[in-house]
Amino acid sequence: MTTMEERLERARVKIDSALQAARTDEGASPVLLAVVNEFASKAEKAVGLADQRTAVIELEQAGDSAKAAVEADRGASPMTRNAVLEAHMSVCIAKGKLET
Repeated sequence: MTTMEERLERARVKIDSALQAARTDEGASPVLLAVVNEFASKAEKAVGLADQRTAVIELEQAGDSAKAAVEADRGASPMTRNAVLEAHMSVCIAKGKLET
């Protein structure tokens, strides 16, 4: 069975990929890059937090912002858009596995 720590690590990898895509996307806006950078910062922090519920909630909020930013950014490439949406989905999956 996959642990929450493993799910968060998988999400962090996808978020890092999304950040790399945004950094190399000449059409991505500075706003999108800043929001995805914050998403990556939250992911790095989330992996090390003992309180996994708080980690997932904070990561979900950052992911929602990144999703909204990439959907609003008309200059972002399809590769960047897909990477951000995939990263967001990985957080949603992790959240769905939180024990209540």
